[in-house]
Formats: sequence, structure tokens, C-alpha cells
Amino acid sequence: MKDMDKNKIKEFFNGWASRWDGDMVKDDGIMNLILDNAEVSEGKDILDVACGTGVMIDYYLERGVRSVTGIDFSERMCEIASAKYGSRKNVRIVCADIEEYTGDIRYDAIIVYNSFPHFPDGERLISHLASLLKKGGVLTVAHGMSRDRINAHHSNVSEQIKCELMEADELAGIFSNHLKVTSVISDDKMYQVAGKRPTE
Repeated sequence: MKDMDKNKIKEFFNGWASRWDGDMVKDDGIMNLILDNAEVSEGKDILDVACGTGVMIDYYLERGVRSVTGIDFSERMCEIASAKYGSRKNVRIVCADIEEYTGDIRYDAIIVYNSFPHFPDGERLISHLASLLKKGGVLTVAHGMSRDRINAHHSNVSEQIKCELMEADELAGIFSNHLKVTSVISDDKMYQVAGKRPTE
């Protein structure tokens, strides 16, 4: 666990929100592999953690999901996401701290995309998110680039707002305390750990 200042984190992402979409580089092949491993498919309810401006939402909708709940504690990120998707009846943007969010439903898939290093306590986060899954639901932590690139990208960011992205095997160990691990990928293109809540 690391002592990180949540107000500093929020301030940082509020400041970047207007440029977020323009700076985002997405590889459709990697994004779809991440969602395949997360078992995102038609009729499912999705929770997008630290959703930002809604970078992943179009990918969910293309798969015919039943609903998307995007949650972020940056007000500016939520404002932009709401402006983009507020007219969609099956998309809801919630401005809140995920670690304090209990929700009103349980989810088939929970995605933490490109944001895990900004959470101070990985064990606490995974435990909480696992509790928000339906039986048979899948939690995934993923990045659309390698662990080395993620850590290099964060090298100039204040220590108050980020942690180094841990080895995928270490994260899988945390997952295994709460879920059945189904995917562990860490290569030169992407990073992903996924786990499923047992049906019994």
C-alpha cells in the first residue's frame, strides 16, 4: 500500500481531461482481445472503472452489451463522458470514488483499463471489485501497452499520484485470493490479468 494523495490525483486528471481523447492511442486488435478475455458480450452489464472520457464505451456498445456504468472521480472526465454518451439510455456515468461505490446492481464484467497504477492499494481494490461481480462475472485489469512502457510513461509523473505497475504474476496472485484467474498476459504489446467469480 502506498500513501497517495487522492486530491492530487483528481486535480491531475481534471487538468488533462480536455486533451485526453486527442492524446489517446488505441489499437483495435488489442482492445478487442482485452474484451474477449473479459468475456464482454451481448446482453451483459459492464462496470468501467476509472472510465475517464469514455474511451472504452464504444467498444462495449459495439458488442451489444445491455448496460454500461462508467465511474470516475474526476469531475471533468465525467462531464466529457456524459456529454458524449448522456443520450444513450443504456449508458450511465457516475462521478464517485470506486473504493466507496457499492452500486445498485452486480456486474457481468468489470474493466480497469489504463488506470491501475493510480490506485494506492491493489489488494483492497481487487477485493472490493470482486464483491461487485455477479456469479460467473469477470474482473480484468488491462493496459494497451507493455508494463515497461507503462512504467516509463509514468516515470515523470509525481510520486503522489501513481505507483509502478506490478508484475502480472504478482497481480494474478492478488486476484487468486478472490477469483479464479483466467488470463495473465504481459508482453511487448499489452498487459492483462483477468479472473472469474465462481458460480457456486
